[in-house]
Amino acid sequence: MNRAIARRRIAPAVIVATTAAAVLTGCGDQTAGGSSSGGTNNGAVSDAPLFSKLPAEIQKAGVIKVGTDATYAPMEFKEGDKIVGVDPDIAAALSKQLGVKFEFAGGTFDTLLTALTTGRTDVVMSSVTDTKARQEGLDDKGQKTGAGVDFVDYFIAGSVVYVQKGNPQKVRSIEDLCGKATAVQRGTTFETVAKTQSKACEKAGKPALRIEAFPTDAEAQTRVKAGGAVAGVNDYPVALHLTRTAGGGNAFEIVGDQIEAGPFGIAVDKKDTQLRDAIKDALNVIINDGTYKKALDKWGAGSGAVTSAGINGGS
Repeated sequence: MNRAIARRRIAPAVIVATTAAAVLTGCGDQTAGGSSSGGTNNGAVSDAPLFSKLPAEIQKAGVIKVGTDATYAPMEFKEGDKIVGVDPDIAAALSKQLGVKFEFAGGTFDTLLTALTTGRTDVVMSSVTDTKARQEGLDDKGQKTGAGVDFVDYFIAGSVVYVQKGNPQKVRSIEDLCGKATAVQRGTTFETVAKTQSKACEKAGKPALRIEAFPTDAEAQTRVKAGGAVAGVNDYPVALHLTRTAGGGNAFEIVGDQIEAGPFGIAVDKKDTQLRDAIKDALNVIINDGTYKKALDKWGAGSGAVTSAGINGGS
């Protein structure tokens, strides 16, 4: 999202179905799509075009475990027990090229990259903005907190300000939030955007933003909807979805322009260059064959489409 941010573990061997399929865990916290057009993954055999590019342990497992925060419509969110949205649909398309399933497991956004680097997941797909700090494992103070991750970039979005419908406080841009309560999700790049603006307010002799950071995006939205916060800051595709759907389209509106647009990336442990490159190759295939754009357009996110996948393109 413009969001903050998921290692290597050997999963049990599984039989991969001969057609793409959705898989839900017993706890109802995951969804996956996968395909194998020939052979079985017990024997690390598949006719999928890019199966041979995957690491051997992923081939054998037949699965890529994906960390996500499924509270971020339309990118990833829950319908009943199933995780749906842009990222799961892209993953389903990738699975047809790679011949393994993508299994999504829900988690809190600010813990996803840690889960990746400790081996609990293989990748993170959660609208994570690719930044140099995340690539290098730095916190928002520039302190080293880990080895960092690599990103396979697949989407472009910036942050925006959203307010109650009718804009009762007459907010025109993020510069108008000096001294005002502003709701964000903790650990995200749009929390960083709010902090940056807060410092700019103080430098200009104005009061700092009163930033209220919540564990989930839904809590931040609720705070704005209830009037406890004057505005929220969010990724553009999510804010746009809110304006169209929340309260039947009568809850929120966007003010001002996108701020600091940059790439979303699929996060992969730096040691897993083979998995990273296989995902990049698969992304380029679905971009070129139109499957990728179809997935974005289904959720009204086509404005963020890229023309090719990249690696570590964030700044």
